[in-house]
Amino acid sequence: MRNLLLLLPVILLASCGPEKSPALPEAKWQADLRNLLTEAKTSPGLRGAAIGLCVLDAQGEVIFDDQAQTALIPASALKTVTTATALEILGPDFRFVTALRAVSPMQNSLLEGDLVLVGGGDPMLDLGALEQIAAKLHASGLRRITGGIRIDSALFKGSLYRDFWNWGDIGNGFGSGVSALNLNHNRYTARFRPGNAPGQPATFLGADPEVPGVTFRNEVITGAAGSGDGVMIYGGENTPILHLRGTVPLDAKSFTVTGAVPNPATFAAHHFQRLLNARGIQIDGRLASSTTAAKVVLLQHTSPPLLDIITSIHATSDNHETECVLHLLGHQKQRDPIAIIREHWKARSLDFTRLRMEDGSGLSRADFITPHDLAKLQHLAKTGPQGAAYRASLLSEGPLRWKGGAMSGIRTFTGYLQTDSGPEISLTLMVNHFSDSSAAVELRDKVLNQLQGTNLTR
Repeated sequence: MRNLLLLLPVILLASCGPEKSPALPEAKWQADLRNLLTEAKTSPGLRGAAIGLCVLDAQGEVIFDDQAQTALIPASALKTVTTATALEILGPDFRFVTALRAVSPMQNSLLEGDLVLVGGGDPMLDLGALEQIAAKLHASGLRRITGGIRIDSALFKGSLYRDFWNWGDIGNGFGSGVSALNLNHNRYTARFRPGNAPGQPATFLGADPEVPGVTFRNEVITGAAGSGDGVMIYGGENTPILHLRGTVPLDAKSFTVTGAVPNPATFAAHHFQRLLNARGIQIDGRLASSTTAAKVVLLQHTSPPLLDIITSIHATSDNHETECVLHLLGHQKQRDPIAIIREHWKARSLDFTRLRMEDGSGLSRADFITPHDLAKLQHLAKTGPQGAAYRASLLSEGPLRWKGGAMSGIRTFTGYLQTDSGPEISLTLMVNHFSDSSAAVELRDKVLNQLQGTNLTR
């Protein structure tokens, strides 16, 4: 005990550290903004919610912070971490390449062996592009293939889905899986006709495009008029059965939802063969030697530039497109893409100490990031080597350049706001675990309106 008492003054002195200058009093606009947040936290729709806000000035310095170091779920606003990184590492002109290969060159309109479609991870490859490829093959003189149509999707390893994606997501179009060969975002449209009264079975009219190798089990019923989209599709990787459940509104003459293709390779091969047959190209389907590599490149199809894809991601918040970009980023560097993201921004002074990325799109509720780090990312991206391109790729709405994130109980807003007083600020507002989404949207609008009209230089 005596030794501990002797050490106590030293411990107390060490814990005090150097004398700190007193904190500067908040400016009126800061106090008003903090009062706004305090009031919001006691409102019925946001009571008990987690709310964080971070505002940075034009130099990237924090000028307002309320729970900005608290890790929160970002939803689709996490996409900006993926897109900003890919834009700087891969460049705005990068393109995904899909190749068509064979064992040997075509001779006298005949191709011996398989015709192999080699995926390069392109998220924008669609039936129109496949039809162009079929037309080019026909124009080159091809009329017969002794083998079959084979899909090479070896570029991306592992599952079609991220480990922490929900069971209720992966059968639906917004949760479509990611392969090295993707066709139509690996999605189809399911069509329904409601019954004559609520509670009656709804008729499943089919899928477009056709999804080969699966059985649809329809349990969808008719809901009340005006009830909206209540359909959920339950599937999974390579599943032979897709379950259709939920409700379609009584007053819908026809009703559609998008579903996720369970086997992208089978889906692409089926439709490519159909398009080739339509061009009069015969496919014998004879077995080819598995030891013979398809090294002859017949033609290549390139995606739009990466900047166009990122602009699409920011506009549509497409999970599939974002995950393709993340996968390709990892493939290009032959490393874990999340580690690449962390190291890239750490070199730019942003150390993601409270970041968890289980995907690149924010679909997983296991993702989290702090409002400060998400706001800091926006500042660094804007002032970085691809700053003008990144800023322009975001949604534009008056004085705002922004990306949002939304799922049940979660709203995030991140981007840039041009203030009336002159400087453009970077900011992130995150709201988690609320009971009323309209209250979260109202808070966002109040925060933006107050910041825009405030002279932040005072």
